[in-house]
Amino acid sequence: MSQPLHRRTVLQCLVAAAASTAFGCHDDELPVEDGRPYFPQSVASGDPRALSVVLWTRVVDPERPDADIALTLVVARDEAFQHRVLEKAGLLARAANDHTLQVKVTHLEPRTRYYYRFIIEKEGQRLGSPVGRTRTAPAYGANAPVRFAVANCQDFRGRYYNSWHRLLQLDEDLDFVLFVGDYIYEADSSAVPSPDPARVVRFSDPGSALPRDLGGGRGELVAQSLSNYRDLYRTYRSDPFLQRVHERYPFIVVWDDHEFSNDCWDAHATYTDGRTEELQPERRRNAELAFFEYMPLDTTEAPAGVLDPEGLPRYPDTRIWRDFIFGKHLRLLVTDYRTYRPDHLIPEDAYPATVAMDAAVLGSLGIAGAFAADAFAYVNIDEFPAQQAVLRGAYVQLAVGAGLTAEAAAARAAALVRGNLALAYANPVLVAAAQPGAGPIDPAGKPRGLAFVHLGKQELFSSIGARNVVIKDTFDVYAAWRYATSGGGAQHALGEAQEVWLMGLLREGASTQTWKVMASSVSMTSMIWDLRAKADVEPPTVRNRYYFSVDQWDGFPDKRNALLAALRERTDGHGLVVAGDIHAAFASVEQGVPCLTAPAIASTAVQEEAGEAVEAAGFPPGSAVYRYVVTEQEATFREGNPGIAFVDTNAHGFTVLEVGPEEVKAAYHLLPSSEVRVDYSARPEELAARFSRSDFHVRPGGTIDAA
Repeated sequence: MSQPLHRRTVLQCLVAAAASTAFGCHDDELPVEDGRPYFPQSVASGDPRALSVVLWTRVVDPERPDADIALTLVVARDEAFQHRVLEKAGLLARAANDHTLQVKVTHLEPRTRYYYRFIIEKEGQRLGSPVGRTRTAPAYGANAPVRFAVANCQDFRGRYYNSWHRLLQLDEDLDFVLFVGDYIYEADSSAVPSPDPARVVRFSDPGSALPRDLGGGRGELVAQSLSNYRDLYRTYRSDPFLQRVHERYPFIVVWDDHEFSNDCWDAHATYTDGRTEELQPERRRNAELAFFEYMPLDTTEAPAGVLDPEGLPRYPDTRIWRDFIFGKHLRLLVTDYRTYRPDHLIPEDAYPATVAMDAAVLGSLGIAGAFAADAFAYVNIDEFPAQQAVLRGAYVQLAVGAGLTAEAAAARAAALVRGNLALAYANPVLVAAAQPGAGPIDPAGKPRGLAFVHLGKQELFSSIGARNVVIKDTFDVYAAWRYATSGGGAQHALGEAQEVWLMGLLREGASTQTWKVMASSVSMTSMIWDLRAKADVEPPTVRNRYYFSVDQWDGFPDKRNALLAALRERTDGHGLVVAGDIHAAFASVEQGVPCLTAPAIASTAVQEEAGEAVEAAGFPPGSAVYRYVVTEQEATFREGNPGIAFVDTNAHGFTVLEVGPEEVKAAYHLLPSSEVRVDYSARPEELAARFSRSDFHVRPGGTIDAA
């Protein structure tokens, strides 16, 4: 979308024109002294292309906290800055942008390493930032392999960036680092105690943050204001290992949910699971501006010079999806899963008894016979006023217990406890209430349909049965029906414009690069718990197939299959998906397309998260459910999805890919999750010994083989 130019943008464009042509080295200039204290977040580079790259820094001057600060940028071919290609003074790190500065440098050479630094002048001294190193992409036709690391999910609170430390130890010869989301987590450290005060997140203006009730008397503050989000980036970028990785490699970054709000969609948060309305457009815009200020991005392929974060479109006009060409063999398609996606298909506040697909719908689809059992019986509860009154009373009691006022609970009960309701939910409530004249309703002769309870929804306000742990087989039926009746809109995760862009790049003749790699913030690997044949699982009603998380692509199964088909068919078998989000390492083939999911840098491993969830659901360690879903989680995932070639759900780390003409090599570097709270900064040899490595070959046509 075009944006109107204002005076500030025009001035910056003038500076940009000068920056792209200013060269020179002066023999009589003052030496550059170490000025690291003035650059507390160091330097970074990003979005490398064959002829350009974006360079970034943040500068602070305690004597001028509210003033714009002039900097000089120097770029050279050598670390000693003897062979300079650019030197430009008078670049302003503006107070309005938290004293961050991004400069796009153009007219560079392909596949060339450059060194850069920013300089501030103070009292006759020239004080330099740490020296950054970056590299441009290979020329379009260059027949050379491309190597990059995939990383994601780096919770800072009480954790150490041992994975970044290990990447630095390896000193990999990388073209870039692809970070696929959750660069920050939006919360402070209230709910995550840390014995190390250096690994704590605090807001400088806590009064502008949003309180979040975690239940059980626990709470935390989550970022809401621009100041809050800036605090997060400042804190995360204070880590010395993350700084050094940014100093060494250019990054290509896309956001996931935590850069704004957990499990978000559009501008909606999900903290209250439907108890309150959580449309927060201003909060979303604040989150985006801080992201644009702190990430070196070239989302609009802007001209050379200073880039203005405030000049970028923000919600609802945001666009961060973009593509990169690296030589002859890689076209990287960076997608945005969060900004345009619709709500989760099962509402968090869905009344479990509500019938979503009635007998007429099932009949029209020709599948009524599959749901003939009494478990799928429903009635029009309006025809049973005594039972309806009991169910409404139970709803009010549950809703008030969940935090609603009595008035709000009564209003919801009146709106929801009506019409077609499933007896699978209603009858147990009626039995428990034991009200004379309002007993359970006989399912004999009643119509059959699918209600939210049949999809796994058991509680009024919960992510379980909505975003997590849904019954796969019934969910797939419901999802397909919603997909068909909405013209695909119910599962349009990428939004119309982005999908048109993506399909255009995948069309025949649109790109000559050997491999088309789609970067997705959330995993394409289908993660299924199949408990159907587990005779020791109690109660028997739990013996189903479950999607572990429908916040990721499993939640949009029909759209997922359509995208995978396009990647498979339009790339001559040379399509690949790389992703993150789930805090586990996966390599799988989905619908003929290899899908690689990198483990988290530092966030809680999925095995630990699943253990907490399963215990909270009433299945303690020692129970069969806990054993299959937690203790034997990896085997259970493999049983549920035979396409999984590799899985590790209890490790942190990163994945290094090498894309060549014949195959893609993938190396998973993994650290046991128990080590994330151990500081190895002074013990590099011990850290190296605790990492393991698993290597795979990805070949055309959708095969993944262990090396």
